[in-house]
Amino acid sequence: MTQHLTAPAATPTTGTHPGWWRDAVIYQVYPRSFADGDGDGMGDLAGIRARLPYLRDLGVDAVWLSPFYASPQADAGYDVADYRAIDPMFGTLLDADALIRDAHRLGLRIIVDLVPNHSSDRHEWFRRALDEGPGSPLRERYHFRPGKGEHGELPPNDWESIFGGPAWTRTADGEWYLHLFAPEQPDFNWEHPAVRDEFRSILRFWLDMGVDGFRVDVAHGLVKAEGLPDLGSHDQLKLLGNEVMPFFDQDGVHEVYRSWRTVLDEYGGERVLVAEAWTPTVERTAHYVRPDEMHQAFNFQYLSTHWDAGELRAVITDSLAAMRPVGAPTTWVLSNHDVTRHATRFANPPGLGTQLREPGDRALGLRRARAATLLMLALPGSAYLYQGEELGLPDVTDLPDEVRQDPSFFRAAGQDGYRDGCRVPLPWTVTGPSYGFGDGGSWLPQPAGWGELSVEAQTGDPGSTLELYRAALALRRERPGLGAGEAVEWLPAPGGVLAFRRPGPDGAPAFVCTANTTGAPVRFEAPGRLLLASDRVRTGVTGTAELPADTTAWWAV
Repeated sequence: MTQHLTAPAATPTTGTHPGWWRDAVIYQVYPRSFADGDGDGMGDLAGIRARLPYLRDLGVDAVWLSPFYASPQADAGYDVADYRAIDPMFGTLLDADALIRDAHRLGLRIIVDLVPNHSSDRHEWFRRALDEGPGSPLRERYHFRPGKGEHGELPPNDWESIFGGPAWTRTADGEWYLHLFAPEQPDFNWEHPAVRDEFRSILRFWLDMGVDGFRVDVAHGLVKAEGLPDLGSHDQLKLLGNEVMPFFDQDGVHEVYRSWRTVLDEYGGERVLVAEAWTPTVERTAHYVRPDEMHQAFNFQYLSTHWDAGELRAVITDSLAAMRPVGAPTTWVLSNHDVTRHATRFANPPGLGTQLREPGDRALGLRRARAATLLMLALPGSAYLYQGEELGLPDVTDLPDEVRQDPSFFRAAGQDGYRDGCRVPLPWTVTGPSYGFGDGGSWLPQPAGWGELSVEAQTGDPGSTLELYRAALALRRERPGLGAGEAVEWLPAPGGVLAFRRPGPDGAPAFVCTANTTGAPVRFEAPGRLLLASDRVRTGVTGTAELPADTTAWWAV
């Protein structure tokens, strides 16, 4: 039942500036794994609310919350049964209201996940569509089709689910419905006006609650090619993200987002739309952030890049160039809830993908992850952090099969199914129940020694990854313009080293970033005064500096 709330929470009163999102650092909270406020082993809104001061002190500008809506949790909340209700495991609408208000008082903005490509099969529309049978008008809000074959026993087309297996499930009455993900996640038909009207209403509901924006899940998926044509490939999953598909990145999605933008523009406080859009090129990603559409789009090409100077320079250059014509900021991200944490990805040989089950060389992975973070935070645009990366957390790669909950783990083919490894609840304290996550254990088991990586263990240790993040984010705030702009000036550098200059605003000193992606130290002429480094940098009286292997340094010129 909807709870009636008082006036919407005010927007943040500190740390604001026009176009705040253009150079913001945004921290992703995965609610079930961040902090548990009621001791049931599952993270919740009360736990997040209690930890907001930690995020303020870390130095981020905004918090993005993964789904907390009413859901059967077939896919960790990305199967939404009611877009205007909070799942009881996370709290109530009053808890959400209190969280938004507290965040704003602390100068933090709140971005919430929105899941428009599909609903839960427990959504009222879908349940009624099943009950009413073939010919029900409600079936037109999804993709119901008769099957092929003599008795309709074959799926309507050859599309495959991202989680593996056919993208169609047959109902008891013989029709089939489309689900690009799990069978519990039927796809909406975005050609139907009721679907479009409903989501504009959902936007207004949460904007009235005071949220500062929406991260749009599967933003590239809403519109399907007319007639739902066969793809004709037996290796569809390898094509994802490499070319336009009949169910992804169709041009019709942009009409939807232009409509949404008019809704957001009715509200003050610079509310934003962020696209999770897997596209074949950064140029197609730029289509989502044209001036009358979204404000930001995730840069998955950057996330997928190996720790290699040549590859990194190419994707940075291409990303900045693609966004420049549409006037949108580039975004940078290294980890999220769907991929192996970069401390583990960089610990393994390149080419193994973004979901791994091998721990790799832990020390090497952490060293590269720290260096990659400083490189990312030195680039112009907005940066996204995933909870726990500031602790240098690795993926938990040895979870027993019986505790895994990723739906793709239980289906043949599809994604590798190892996303649980990056979703293990955070360690806050050195000891205690679930290392401070909560008093009732944790929904995924935490590894032994997790407390050594906790917030408590790392706070005050100048060599810790947490203090590196705090120092980097403080410098980013203290040096206006560090994240602003739309270009970098590449400088000459030894092989395997990236070096670029960022001009300071209004005559302020310039800033130089140097990143050594090789496995050996590199000596070069120091470009200025050392500000911060991911590892110990040796500087000599002759003006030279030695940058250790897999190390990034910031310099004031």
